[in-house]
Amino acid sequence: MSATAGDNVTREDFVSQLLAEHLAVALIPKVESDLQKLRDRTSLSRTDITNRAITLYEFIDAQLRAGNDVQIRDPRTGRVQDVRIT
Repeated sequence: MSATAGDNVTREDFVSQLLAEHLAVALIPKVESDLQKLRDRTSLSRTDITNRAITLYEFIDAQLRAGNDVQIRDPRTGRVQDVRIT
């Protein structure tokens, strides 16, 4: 979160930004390539992509653990694929 003139930024928001968790990871070449493709397509930063990826993984994992199906459907063909994480 970045503040601009006129924003109501609370002290808690400011402190949470300062205390953000930092993570250093070694990426294998395939993942580094995938990350670059995402950056090119979305114009998002490495941090934004990483945060979204972790949030998405947590959501999918929680759904699968709850016994739900996670599926992707191609709207053109109607083909459905199950999402599985191993």
